[in-house]
Amino acid sequence: MRKIVASGKTIDDAVRHGLSQWNVPEERVKVKVLEQPSKGLLFGLIGVKEAKVELELIPDPLEEAERFLRDVAGTMGLTVNVHRKQTKEGYYLSLTGIGDMGMLIGRRGQTLDSLQYLVNIVANRYSDSHIRIELDAEDFRERRRRTLEEMSERLAGRVVRTKQEIVLEPMSAHERKLIHSQLQNHPRVKTYSKGVEPNRHVVITLKS
Repeated sequence: MRKIVASGKTIDDAVRHGLSQWNVPEERVKVKVLEQPSKGLLFGLIGVKEAKVELELIPDPLEEAERFLRDVAGTMGLTVNVHRKQTKEGYYLSLTGIGDMGMLIGRRGQTLDSLQYLVNIVANRYSDSHIRIELDAEDFRERRRRTLEEMSERLAGRVVRTKQEIVLEPMSAHERKLIHSQLQNHPRVKTYSKGVEPNRHVVITLKS
């Protein structure tokens, strides 16, 4: 419900009545006066007419983002809860729910990355300034981070033993950055990215 009509003895009363129904501050709505109040006849004793206003809710970027996520999950037969947290970079939205949440994550998080891209578009459509949203589901990001860090250390050890470079499978920019960061201070190996998106990958090789 994006519009409601509210009444009151004065314009301000009508606006307050409408705001109380939505429980939002006045800056979240556009106000259109439909009818001015009038005192009627005989000093206001007969035919008193109340003020009537129309309130239109101004969309909140994060609420719209969360609505989008719930709608997408609903089309997949899932009911999700969206947990919001503010971060230094922007906002972190975490999804939990009942059912096959893996459908929202996809292979190596590819579906989750696509949803994150779309939810940022949705949020910024309703924002005057840029909003950055990181999306997660069932703590996948944290589990994936640990997996990549452990894998990179293991593969670095193999490079040292065999003296042969290792080319990893294509990864997203975020995941490549995790591996670069994990091995940036390694005493024996170095990393670099190679290839063109979406097939860009990390190479682990011996330092010269």
